[in-house]
Amino acid sequence: MGRLAELPSPPDAAAGAVIAERRRGRGTLTRRSGRYEAEVREEIDDGWGSLDSLDALKTNIHTEKPRSIITRNDSPDISFDRSINPYRGCEHGCVYCFARPTHAYMGLSPGLDFETELFVKEGAAQLLERELSAPSYAPKVIAIGTNTDPYQPVEKRHRVMRSVLEVLARAKHPVAIVTKSALVLRDLDLLADMAKDGLAKVAFSVTTLDPKLARLMEPRAATPARRLDAMEKIAAAGVPVAVMTAPVIPAINDEEIEAILARAHAAGAREAGYILLRLPLEVRELFSEWLVQHFPDKARHALSLVRSTRGGKAYDATFGKRMTGDGPYAWMIGRRFELAAKRLGFAATTTKLRTDLFEPPRRGPQQLTLF
Repeated sequence: MGRLAELPSPPDAAAGAVIAERRRGRGTLTRRSGRYEAEVREEIDDGWGSLDSLDALKTNIHTEKPRSIITRNDSPDISFDRSINPYRGCEHGCVYCFARPTHAYMGLSPGLDFETELFVKEGAAQLLERELSAPSYAPKVIAIGTNTDPYQPVEKRHRVMRSVLEVLARAKHPVAIVTKSALVLRDLDLLADMAKDGLAKVAFSVTTLDPKLARLMEPRAATPARRLDAMEKIAAAGVPVAVMTAPVIPAINDEEIEAILARAHAAGAREAGYILLRLPLEVRELFSEWLVQHFPDKARHALSLVRSTRGGKAYDATFGKRMTGDGPYAWMIGRRFELAAKRLGFAATTTKLRTDLFEPPRRGPQQLTLF
């Protein structure tokens, strides 16, 4: 076999490996160091069974005080130019998450640290009010949930997403949300009112209908059944709903495309999209380790198919290709998705949200500065 077909070392021998009992309920297997780290951190048994005495990994919450809350982008292959991420890191633990490499900027592991060392963006609502009230601000749809899930478990206590949504509702500002969580139902009061004015829509990411596979891939996200139930209730309240069959993972969940679309349409989704598995930077090794651990008989074939869609590489970040891949297998996935979506009656175009109702937040009296 050539180098491209080689599989990673067994997880228990990988850099940053953490024993199974400590990482129970987590997605990745290791604390593999980020790309900026000069050192590799490993847990090593000293011969006295010391690793067995360590507690299970806990979720640690840190406070982040950003200078701004709206993130801008000029990527030509996505439909929005601004987004908000209430949290850094995500407790859902989705093993395939393309946002994991961002934790390397914090000197943390994109693996288990991404799931357990979370950053809450303090004052997000106040920052948003300030940015929306700027004289030069021109409203366009703000996307939330494109990087980490705004309705991950930590939101129950910190309610950053709720506070952000309240600001957007008061300002009559359009918002598009992507989530895997049923917690979005908590904010149905705001979303339903905004949807009446064409200001809100919600997309649910449904990776599989198999609860066992979901537990392996995305251990702390809502079960597929709960996502479909939430989808049905959101749609019944008049909020436009979409389904994202994302990511499509070769040899793992690719056979479910049609079934996911059918169940989502029955639950009220009228728009649909898909994304082929993306393995940027550290995600490549993290996902490969997971694949070898849970699907040893499929691992080599799955990774071979991934590379066939990325020009022989694990990932190709080229605009226009990074979401859907290239080559015969990627073409087949695209045609299957299109045919199923058309047959089921999904809309060919996306719902356009309104920007003409925008009312900038009123800024309170500003104290003059001397410097």
